[in-house]
Amino acid sequence: MKNTQPLLQPLKQNGLYLNNRVVMAPMTRSRADNPELKPTADLHVPYYKQRSGAGLIITEGSPVSKEAIGYVFTPGIFTQEQVNGWRKVTTGVHENGGKIFIQLWHVGRISHPDFHEGQLPLAPSAINPEAQVYTPEGFKDTVTPKAMTKEDIDKTISDFKKAAENAMLAGFDGVEIHSSNGYLFHQFFNKCSNVRTDEYGGSIENRVRFFFEVLEAVKSVMPASKIGVRFNPSMHGMMGMSVDEETIPTFEYIINRLSKYNLAYVHLSEPFTDVSDVPFAVTQIAKHFRPIYSGNLIINAGFDQEKGNEVIETGEADMVAFGKPYISNPDLVDRFKHNIALADWDKDTFYTQGKEGYLDYPTYKEEKQEA
Repeated sequence: MKNTQPLLQPLKQNGLYLNNRVVMAPMTRSRADNPELKPTADLHVPYYKQRSGAGLIITEGSPVSKEAIGYVFTPGIFTQEQVNGWRKVTTGVHENGGKIFIQLWHVGRISHPDFHEGQLPLAPSAINPEAQVYTPEGFKDTVTPKAMTKEDIDKTISDFKKAAENAMLAGFDGVEIHSSNGYLFHQFFNKCSNVRTDEYGGSIENRVRFFFEVLEAVKSVMPASKIGVRFNPSMHGMMGMSVDEETIPTFEYIINRLSKYNLAYVHLSEPFTDVSDVPFAVTQIAKHFRPIYSGNLIINAGFDQEKGNEVIETGEADMVAFGKPYISNPDLVDRFKHNIALADWDKDTFYTQGKEGYLDYPTYKEEKQEA
């Protein structure tokens, strides 16, 4: 493929100025194996710096508070030690000419009391997602969470606002609010996980209220052009999520409303599973939502180089996020540029600790030197 391929073209619109349209997707890697849950100079800094050829890096999900945690060894953004650790990461990426957003994360009910000193995880309603989470003692079944009070909601809004402030102190180019994949905001959106009868439940407008209150709080401390948001509209049969007759209309309402915000981008996922036989689900997310959203649109889930170029060429998306290919190909953009075969990833080291499967994937140039 020639270097005129759409993925390699710069993007300059809606406040984003990127060298190319290849995005490194947010991926949990469980390498913050320290009591402070902070990024480290020997692991996180070189990992992200190696991948700074991406037009945009979106970090792994970073919990905005202790209550937001649901996975082991995930680096947070709620303490000064964590801010200091992330600042070293952003400095390294910027030294290589890259751009990096941090993904702000609250898992809601996809957690376990083991993470919260025996207290129940928070959620819109007391409904067990019937899933499993990986705790310090291994996989455990989820429990029935605590339905959030208004006080809990207000505190969480403040936590996201503070996390956004911390992100700026850490030198990030922006933030992505993780509103996807069955986590807290997604739980508020869907009727299967939200049966509240107050102002945060019932109608579509009420179920999205919490998300927009968080967005407004984050927007009060940073420009909208530095804020991205992520959604997975047709997620079904995973993380306790199911699609019903109001699911897609809910996301249509959200995304249409977001067109007025001048955000950095909206980040959408194609279905993680086959939903062709699922009533009310949308099978082609980019094609469906592109006419609704007027700003920058990122699409992800299962794209390769050819499909990535195609979805940009057709105008259905402006950028494409790549996950697993970025694990094993730190020089992914260069490989696309020169049409070089991609290295395979080792799924057994996705969530382990240490350098193996994290820092030991060579670039193509390094492979040639070793040969």
